[in-house]
Amino acid sequence: MSTEPEPATEDTAHAVDTGSETPGTAEPAGAASEARSDEPAGEGGEAAAQVSEVEAELAAQRIERERIERRKAEKQGPIDAGGKLSGSAADLLAAVRAVESGEKPAATVFGAPEPARRPAPEPVRPPRPAPAEHSAAPAGPAGPAPETVQSVRRVLAEGGAPEGLAPQTAALLGEGAQDALRADPWLLLRVAGVRPEQADGFARALLGAECGPDDERRGRAVTVWLLEQAALAGHTALELPRLTATLAQRGVPDPDAAVQSTLAEGEALAFQDALEETGARREGEQDEEGEEGEERPVRVLIGLERYALAEESLADGLARLVNSAPKQDGSAADWEQAAASAQGSAAELIRAVAGHGLVLHTGGEASLAEPAALLRTAHALGLRAWAAAPGPLGRDRFAALLGAAPAEPPSSGPNAPAAVTVTGLLTGAEGPGRDADGALDLDLLVVVDAPQLDVEAGALLAESLPDGARLVLAGDPAVLWSVGPGRVFADLLAARICPQIASRRPDPGPLGELVSGIGIGELGQVEAPGKEVVIVPVRDAGEAVHRTVQLVADSVPRAIGVPAEETQVITPGHGGAAGTRVLNAALKERLNPGPGRFGGFDPGDRVVHTPAPGRVLPGRVVTADAEGLHLSCAGETVIVPRDRVEGSVRHGWALTAHQALGGRWPAAVVVLPGDAVQALSRPWIYTAFGRAARHLSVVHGVEQALPRAVAEIPAKPRTTRLPRLLAPQTPTTD
Repeated sequence: MSTEPEPATEDTAHAVDTGSETPGTAEPAGAASEARSDEPAGEGGEAAAQVSEVEAELAAQRIERERIERRKAEKQGPIDAGGKLSGSAADLLAAVRAVESGEKPAATVFGAPEPARRPAPEPVRPPRPAPAEHSAAPAGPAGPAPETVQSVRRVLAEGGAPEGLAPQTAALLGEGAQDALRADPWLLLRVAGVRPEQADGFARALLGAECGPDDERRGRAVTVWLLEQAALAGHTALELPRLTATLAQRGVPDPDAAVQSTLAEGEALAFQDALEETGARREGEQDEEGEEGEERPVRVLIGLERYALAEESLADGLARLVNSAPKQDGSAADWEQAAASAQGSAAELIRAVAGHGLVLHTGGEASLAEPAALLRTAHALGLRAWAAAPGPLGRDRFAALLGAAPAEPPSSGPNAPAAVTVTGLLTGAEGPGRDADGALDLDLLVVVDAPQLDVEAGALLAESLPDGARLVLAGDPAVLWSVGPGRVFADLLAARICPQIASRRPDPGPLGELVSGIGIGELGQVEAPGKEVVIVPVRDAGEAVHRTVQLVADSVPRAIGVPAEETQVITPGHGGAAGTRVLNAALKERLNPGPGRFGGFDPGDRVVHTPAPGRVLPGRVVTADAEGLHLSCAGETVIVPRDRVEGSVRHGWALTAHQALGGRWPAAVVVLPGDAVQALSRPWIYTAFGRAARHLSVVHGVEQALPRAVAEIPAKPRTTRLPRLLAPQTPTTD
């Protein structure tokens, strides 16, 4: 058996680890449209009956912008020479300047720990988006004005940059984009897929002799770019020494000055987190002579504003849930009676939810029966109970377990539990909508596949819950983490601020035994009398592609009884000799041959649509006309305009493991070519193998790298602040 981890071989910016380059992952500037189309794990983007996708997406963006503006307004007043700074960012800027001027020793600059955080504020509820007439969902929001795009195209051509970047650049920089680019050519680095060396060439062409590596504009641009790459790798912030070291590697002559300039312009924020020291005295603690002990050491972090504020909002919202008593729906005796009638750890989950606003639930696929039992119990007690999943695959999977249609309550009552996507819930396109105060109109929310939740989605959820509501985060901690920055579920498990219920319900059969062993670092042989697990050794990538097509089209349908349309191929990345592009081309030729007259697609093609970075919708091609490519995604019709097909639609017979997160198929074929060794990790293997419900075929060409990865390569660490933000606001549970 074999499998590989997602990061290193996927040709995406997600492979970047805090700014360091991974060989073979660089894309040219013109490939910006594909920058993150391989990272699915996103929430559902389908249009519902009352709100089109574009309106829902725009509403969510407006809400996020308003939230950030509110948070910025809460910060301290203006400061000289750093007027856009506030709070600890202003302190850091002042400290850096003090060191430069010789006023303060470097050793004491960052000595003072961050002041105690204020109590969690009452959240300002975002308004519910206004309903709109139902229509087929377009692919995304309206683009910039044609004249703006044309002006940007001329500037790009003058600087030798690909003119195809014009729409993205114009949309990013807005009106006057052409003037902004002339004034600061390194702004091009903000466009997805553009790399520093490409932006440098563009700047040299426009500025001539004025262009140099010590240009302050370049230092800011590269600093922001590195923070963005870190976010793509899952970090919400970077430690200052690591950031400055990477800036030096990128040819920035004065990394400290670059960071200072970035902070002064408000393009990033700085934070100080006190570090715990074994046996160290607490701040202010006096020794035997009565002298105060030394100040506790701190680490200085630099992060982009959007993720920093999202993480703070998430901490505040979760603290509010933990510290407030849940609404008393049903008597204690009613809850206890319901728990007594449940089995195993489902009873523990019901008891925990009865008395707490936040509960974590962990377990494999079989453990989902316990959150389902909780939802039924809550409904029977009169609670407005709903389930949400980050993506449509997870939503539909859990809805089938509930016996309800996705996004629609079952016939047993108007408030019966149902499953929605997180995006649909927040925008009002799915689920109960919002009450008069702008809070979600529910009493209990169960989020399944919680490891996929990033800090931004988590913050919006926490802020949207009404006072007295209960939140349950349920998921398998061994799977790949979210595509977006943060590790919300893992951080909460580590923080131990609320009850944690570990399911004792194992996944059954040989597949369950295999995946459970991988989760604890053991890749063992399992008895598979029904051919539940089959290993197919291959010598090279060409043979891997040939055997994969043979398995999907012939062997699995004949021997296992699973048709090709119910078999999912999973491989580590899009590029390479056995990546999704090559495999999908071979599978299309065998399963749905055609001329590909519309951007390489034909009716009946299996596809994945990415309406926004990190959001992936599986579907099929229905037809194509002057409007664009018509897809059927999660039961909804989606029309992708011609100019967006290439950047947002891929064939979907073969997916990456991140794209497959949340879904399970009767059969899965995991392809591990020899060049995928660098991509292998235990979470990737666990995730890929776990997508199979009845049968798993492993096309194996990595030899001993597979068991070594299972035993020795855990998840890559992520730098986050959530546990330290929660610590002063919440008690720790045993």
